[in-house]
Amino acid sequence: MGLPKAEDLGGGIWSVPVPIPGNPLAYTLVYALEGPRGPVLVDAGWEHEDAWAALRDGLATFGMNVADVAGVVVTHYHPDHAGLAGRVREASGAWIAMHQADAEVIRLFRGMVEQDAERTWVRGTLARAGAEEDELASHSAREHIDPPAQPDRELADGELVDLPGRRLRVVWTPGHSPGHICLHLEDGDRIFTGDHVLPRITPHIGLYPYDLPDVDPLGDFLGSLGRVAGLTASEVLPAHQHRFNGLAERAHAIIGHHEDRLTEVAELLSREPATLWQLAAGMHWRHGWDTMNITARQMAAGEAAAHLRVLERRGVARRDGAGDPIRFVLG
Repeated sequence: MGLPKAEDLGGGIWSVPVPIPGNPLAYTLVYALEGPRGPVLVDAGWEHEDAWAALRDGLATFGMNVADVAGVVVTHYHPDHAGLAGRVREASGAWIAMHQADAEVIRLFRGMVEQDAERTWVRGTLARAGAEEDELASHSAREHIDPPAQPDRELADGELVDLPGRRLRVVWTPGHSPGHICLHLEDGDRIFTGDHVLPRITPHIGLYPYDLPDVDPLGDFLGSLGRVAGLTASEVLPAHQHRFNGLAERAHAIIGHHEDRLTEVAELLSREPATLWQLAAGMHWRHGWDTMNITARQMAAGEAAAHLRVLERRGVARRDGAGDPIRFVLG
């Protein structure tokens, strides 16, 4: 898939595609909004030299310089959105802002990396899910990804972003990450949806650790979809694929997709206990379980765990005992 061209979207908004090397998503759409102190970016892209060149050159197409960027609003902490934010800050002195819940995730992640505990922690969660020894060994050999930059500003739901002359309001939409936000441009009748609402695909919704108590990412996501479906926006500006119309219709379609997935997971349950790994292996994925590497299986198990948490709360599934590996039965 080729990289689309940077675009002037009108109304003081520009779109700059930034590549994600080696990833099927291909690119992140970084948006620049005109501001009196310099442009404010919505997301920044993956930390990579090709991505940096695309961001720099894309902004230059419209007469903007990275050194003039006033701020970066990160929709969520994932590396294809937050990765270059720190480099933009170094080049321009820009502030970085994200929701306080994702800022806390970065603090925790940085602490684990500093203590060299991240790989051990993940390996332990995979073992508890029922992964085999050879799979655990392949995880230990995977490439390490550094955490993104810690933000300077922590945003709250309903807050206006520091962009004088515009009304860019934070809409907290947890699910894909604890602190995912959409940004409603109230003066421009547009909404930046990050990964929350995409035109053709659905974002990953996972539970980590797989049995973390009192957390329901899929339930949060479904509620967040219902919330944004009620917002008025003539155009949706997502972080991947392409901009589109029909926010409410797309949000409800994604809700329907997850209800179908909940039915699928429920049908895999029986009175015989099954590990989380076994249940994830039984689900239908775009690529078959047998072809997945350990990182893809890790994410699939997280997705299965998120659906099981909703089924637990609906009384359809229940945890079988408190021991390891984690097992579930029909509720």
